Amino acid sequence: MEEQIEQQVTRGLAPQAAPQYSAPKSYPFPTEVISLPSKGLVYPEGSPLAKGELTVKLMTAKEEDILTSAALIKKGIQLDKLLESIVIEPGVNINDLVIGDKNAILVTSRILAFGPEYEAKITDPFDREEVDVTIDLSQIKIKEIEDSKLNRNNEYEFFLPISKTNIKFKLLTHGDELIINKDIEASQKTLKQSNEITTRYRRIIIEVDGVRDSGTISNFVTNRLLAGDSKSLRKAIAAVSPDLDLKFDYTSPVTGETEALRIPFGIGFFYPAE
Repeated sequence: MEEQIEQQVTRGLAPQAAPQYSAPKSYPFPTEVISLPSKGLVYPEGSPLAKGELTVKLMTAKEEDILTSAALIKKGIQLDKLLESIVIEPGVNINDLVIGDKNAILVTSRILAFGPEYEAKITDPFDREEVDVTIDLSQIKIKEIEDSKLNRNNEYEFFLPISKTNIKFKLLTHGDELIINKDIEASQKTLKQSNEITTRYRRIIIEVDGVRDSGTISNFVTNRLLAGDSKSLRKAIAAVSPDLDLKFDYTSPVTGETEALRIPFGIGFFYPAE
């Protein structure tokens, strides 16, 4: 379950203050208005997400039912259902949310529901021993992205340096992730192996040398996307991906050394101990 939670919360992450909240609107339940890491700059002008903030419902007992549903947990979709329940902004389709904005909603909702303290276990990078840590989630920062790098078409040009190929890519949305996960699951059942990297690239890359045909893109990803170009493309995607920087400073009690570590998203993130 820990792996499912981390994938759902952090998939699509790349790397200042935590999301800011404005006064709640009038609803028959408690709400907050959350600022999105993208500032709305990756959505079309007519989208309700273009204003860069949205209203979410604070988690109640209803959402606890969702998080503890054995059926939803077994399917690995409890966080998807949670997102559907808490995003109440009129006109917003959660499938349109880019991954970084989705991450901000989930992390902020957790803070609002259970507070900023998160108790987790990590492996000390200096002596490789497992230790307990308490992470202050309120210290999470928004990744710095130049506004000028983003565009409302969510299309970005990139030149693959090794194969000398011009491509265009997009930032994945929650809807894209749902399709990707289904494709990966189907592939694992039929081929008995994971093809996550190529499956994701088939959704990320939207044009190859001016051609947008899905067959051409699939053939390129499978047969022509060189490993070196793939590495360069990941860096390019990270450079324009609005998100949270989900790291914390860990100081080893043994050596006294400090290192920035990725926050581990285990069961305790949405299921804190009593």
